[in-house]
Amino acid sequence: MHIIITGSNGMLGHAVTAILAKQHKLTGLDLPELDITNLAAVESAMTSCRPDLIINAAAYTDVDGCETNENQAFAVNATGPRNLAVVANKLNIPLVHISTDYVFDGTSIIPYKESDTPNPQSIYGKSKLAGEQHVRDLCSKHYIIRTSWLYGEHGENFVSTMLRLAQERDELGIVNDQTGSPTYTADLAQAIAGLITQPAYGTYHITNSGTCTWYEFTLEIFKQAGIRGVRVNPITTEEINRPAPRPGNSVLDNHNWRLLEKDPLRHYQEALKDYLDSLTKEEK
Repeated sequence: MHIIITGSNGMLGHAVTAILAKQHKLTGLDLPELDITNLAAVESAMTSCRPDLIINAAAYTDVDGCETNENQAFAVNATGPRNLAVVANKLNIPLVHISTDYVFDGTSIIPYKESDTPNPQSIYGKSKLAGEQHVRDLCSKHYIIRTSWLYGEHGENFVSTMLRLAQERDELGIVNDQTGSPTYTADLAQAIAGLITQPAYGTYHITNSGTCTWYEFTLEIFKQAGIRGVRVNPITTEEINRPAPRPGNSVLDNHNWRLLEKDPLRHYQEALKDYLDSLTKEEK
């Protein structure tokens, strides 16, 4: 297939490009060459490229920044997907749209299924949910993929931040009352590659297996990276007092993925090892 990837310069965009390039012809589009918030620009780009499928990995993901830049959040996370959905539907091609665990309020005591009712508490979550709704309403052939706690090469992420802070500080306070499934972009990209080979349109939760808190994830990062001498203290979300509310429970049940008889993504601890190994290779 000829696939266009919007947001191709981002962390997930890079991973999707690396995986799909093995089997498909790719065109990566990102700022400044394409602004997905501009409908005319989207229509012009897609009409000239004539892709067989679009993957939208573009997003405004600064969760706290969204609280003070609401217009930008909704432009990128809602209007952008709307524009892509309109054009994809006009061209009669599928659209893959990446969404987030933040569409839920995080109060459930069990993992969230795709059929559970969203209730976003932050501007980021509300803007991403609006984007989802546009895609569902305006594009008949769509895959909406919700994921969580992404990390990977070619971008700042929680793992890289913890590794950096371990070099700068001898003590860290890490949140221990938010639970999720850390997800490696390379594994998510591989799952996307498998999903688009069949017209099983709909909404999917796709994350690595296993769950932990940010505190527990930090301990695992330091253990695998061989970092000693940094004291890690568990703290509460309330103690860090961030502008945007965070879901307490971000665990997504990959229910619809299993219904396709797909294997669960590997455990986050195994995926983390591969990511850390890739960083070591980059340093060499």
